Amino acid sequence: MEYFPAPLEKLVEQFARLPGIGSKSAQRLAFHVLGLPETEAQEFADAILDAKRSVTCCPVCQNFTAGGLCPICSSPKRDGATICVVADPRDVVAVERSREYNGHYHVLHGVISPMNHVGPDDLSIKSLVERVAKGGVAEVIMATNPDTEGEATAMYIARLLRPFDVRITRLAYGIPVGGHLEFADDATLMRALEGRRDIL
Repeated sequence: MEYFPAPLEKLVEQFARLPGIGSKSAQRLAFHVLGLPETEAQEFADAILDAKRSVTCCPVCQNFTAGGLCPICSSPKRDGATICVVADPRDVVAVERSREYNGHYHVLHGVISPMNHVGPDDLSIKSLVERVAKGGVAEVIMATNPDTEGEATAMYIARLLRPFDVRITRLAYGIPVGGHLEFADDATLMRALEGRRDIL
């Protein structure tokens, strides 16, 4: 039985298709949109369509851009000898927030996941290998998530890049800042011990 008019039901269904949005959240969002003045609702719809039409992938790093090279690839202040490989454009934002990294990126747009029918050919791995093969790259930092798919993807790419004269590193991981040892799982503690370093 439908509780809402068909157009509202359709709007709720569309919001419910978004990741992390359940049926109740979808209803709240749909009601919010219905409560907007028509000009604001039109701006919202236009913003979605405009982003869909104008946002493309950078031809070098595959990060999102509004056409041409992304701001990071086009910046002369960035270190082109280092490439940080991430799974998703959101990961670029996360690394940039640290303000510690000044190199370039390469966005894979996913990770190898046989369970989800995602193989190496579905990701932008080939263009990464081509970038490294051209030369001028001294280090490739594998910054995929420390889960099964992220590890498998990092190992696969590392094998492909091994023939080139390039240093391949993996992000360190272990106990989070502000965390407590008693709450850390065995795998996290093992990684923290493996990645320990001297106190300067």
